[in-house]
Amino acid sequence: MTLNPELLQEQSRCIAHEIRNQVSICDVYCEIIKKHLEKDGIKNESISKAVDCIQKSVKIINNSLIELKSVNNYSPQNCDIDSLLEQSISLSKVYIHDKKIDIIKSVKNNGIINVDENKFLACIINLIKNAIEAIENKGEIIISSEIKDKTAKITISNNGKAISPSEQKTIFNEGFTTKKTGSGLGLYICKNNLKAQNADLELLQSNSKKTIFEITIQTI
Repeated sequence: MTLNPELLQEQSRCIAHEIRNQVSICDVYCEIIKKHLEKDGIKNESISKAVDCIQKSVKIINNSLIELKSVNNYSPQNCDIDSLLEQSISLSKVYIHDKKIDIIKSVKNNGIINVDENKFLACIINLIKNAIEAIENKGEIIISSEIKDKTAKITISNNGKAISPSEQKTIFNEGFTTKKTGSGLGLYICKNNLKAQNADLELLQSNSKKTIFEITIQTI
């Protein structure tokens, strides 16, 4: 059966529209929760952080869905690396569940990069999520950043299950996945989104001791 590209595009736009309508409900209720907390004089750090994370996630989802309706929807802006990493870690912790995983951030020297904040965050979150899934019960994830000669290198490492040598060769290919319910699009989309922002993503190493992904991008 031959697929009609125009029909697929139209269906994608309709689906994206409906999903965005539903996701926007989450944002509305977050605002309602904030107003009730403020009205009742309730200060709860955990609830406030959870609401902020939901709203940030909604923004990232909406930004991704726009891709189905627009060819070029990148909105680059000057972003602080340390802040981006902090937000990524905060949004990713929900995936830990009942595992005992420490996420450590190490920024040797901070800097500014010109990127689409939501897309860049989505890529780092995806890498952290993969790292969490690679750890069976207990482990450590280190998010680090260092700048040399205006080149920032952001690494995400974990001491979970290694990626086999054969899988390492095709890990960024569209459709490649080792997960039973995986789409094989996560790393493929990450690499392409970063490339569109003049950044590069590569797998530095993966063995029984450590798996390291690295993002390279020029600072301002």
